[in-house]
Formats: sequence, structure tokens, C-alpha cells
Amino acid sequence: MLSDVIDLLADPVDGTPLRAGDESWRTIVSGSGHSYDVARRGYVTLVGGAGLRYTGDDADMITAREAFLAGGHFAPFVEAVSDAVADVLDDNHVSENDRPSVVEIGAGTGYYLAHTLDAVPGSRGIGIDVSVPAAKRLAHCHPRVGAVIADAWARLPLRDDSIDAVTVIFAPRNAAEFARVLTPEGQVVVLTPDVGHLGELRAPLGIIDVEEGKVERMITQASGYLVPVGEPEHVEFVMHLDQASIAAQIGMSPSARHIHPKVLAERIADLPPVMEVTARATVTRLARDPRTLGFNGS
Repeated sequence: MLSDVIDLLADPVDGTPLRAGDESWRTIVSGSGHSYDVARRGYVTLVGGAGLRYTGDDADMITAREAFLAGGHFAPFVEAVSDAVADVLDDNHVSENDRPSVVEIGAGTGYYLAHTLDAVPGSRGIGIDVSVPAAKRLAHCHPRVGAVIADAWARLPLRDDSIDAVTVIFAPRNAAEFARVLTPEGQVVVLTPDVGHLGELRAPLGIIDVEEGKVERMITQASGYLVPVGEPEHVEFVMHLDQASIAAQIGMSPSARHIHPKVLAERIADLPPVMEVTARATVTRLARDPRTLGFNGS
């Protein structure tokens, strides 16, 4: 709920603290006088004056994501992210009594975030996504989650030095903002797809493969704000997917925007009833660059 994380949120315009505007939490207001309405579904839109530049996943994509993840097909990815967050908190001696704060960028339905909170006692989370259909599910994915619509490429509506762990699962990365909102010991946990991820589906469905060097480019782009911690962890496993699961997987991805639904359905119908499909990704941990200037605590 938003009430559990209000002390972590900030006005997206000027960074001033936010608080409830009334006892019923119908609005959230900032120290500078800006007011933001809380939707009936429990999420809040915290966007600066420029507004949102894009709308994110539509309702069909979010429904497909919910269906695919509910099948447990990506369970090893979920476990790897949750374990990495737990390791970050353990390494930095953040205890349950400290109420660890976890933010997921591009949180979608909140599937990963909810599992992470379950794995870390006492933790509370903020799910940030640009999609309204996603926010509606985020707001109810876990009792300790606050759902926020925000632009990952703009100023994040989070206070300086407030977040113990930021997770990014196949989603945009804003290194400068991550460095600003992390506690001095906080870290970012990034799950990045590897070359060959879902490789068995790409040729028959006409989907472009993952580009090479994604992790290396991410680290380079984050330079000056974030630095790697330890060695990246590669996660690979085989899934057994029926045609419905394959349709849901493709439907939740950007490929759904680039292939006509009728063409995609025909291609999936030509696949075997059940396929072995390989999932490949890398978990990378990043900490604030101690050389970075301009952030509190640097």
C-alpha cells in the first residue's frame, strides 16, 4: 500500500517529500503544494509537467504477462533476482527491523517484486511502471507494495539516498537516477536477456534474437554513476511450453507489437504441441560509483 512507502516517495517536479492529502488517501501532496490523485485501484501517477512520453504495455500484453508468469515458467529467474536482493541486503547488514526498501522499475504485474518481498522479511516495495493496466495489478500484487505510474527516463519520484535495492527485469535503466535514489550501500540488480534466450522460437516465429554484448554495454553506459559488484551470474534453464504458453510469452513481449496477430497465431499453430525452449539471462549487481559527485552521501 502507498501508506507503507510514502516516506520513500518524492514530488517528481522538485523532489520535495510527499504525504497523504487526507485521511482517506484520496490524494498525495508535496511540501511544495503539488497534489496527485490516488486512483480507486490504489495506484498514484507521479509525473512531472512534461507528462508521460509513452504508455507502455497495453491491457492485452499485461494479461499475457500475467498468464505466462503464473505458469511458473520463469521461476529460476524469479529466484535468482530474489536471491540477489537478499544478498545485497545481507552484505550491507540491512536487517528486517530496518524495513528494507526495494523498488522495481518496469514492474509490470508485480510478479517478481511480490516474490522478492516474500523472500525478504520486513521489506517493503515500490513498483514503478508507465502502464496503467500494469499499475492496476501492481497495486494489489502484495500487501507491502505501493504502485506508482512514472517515467523511468525522467526524475524518479523517490527521495535521495532512500532505496536499498533497485531491481530491473528486462526493463529500462536510468543509471543517474538509480545512483541518486540508492542508499550509499544500496545496489541495483539487473536481469538482462542473453543471446539465445528463447532461441528455439525465434526462427519459426520470425523474432529477432537478443543482441550480443548487452551486459557490457549496460555497464559502459552506467559508468560514472554505477559500477559492477562481483561477477555477473548467468542463469539458463529449459522450459516445456505448450502453444498457449508460447502465445502468452510472445504476447507479453515487444514482438507482440511487430507481428500481426493473425500471422502470429498461424505460426504458433504450426509449432509442435509442446516445445523445449531455453531461457538465458544474466544477473548483474551494480553499486554507486564512489567517484560520482553531486549525490548526497557521495
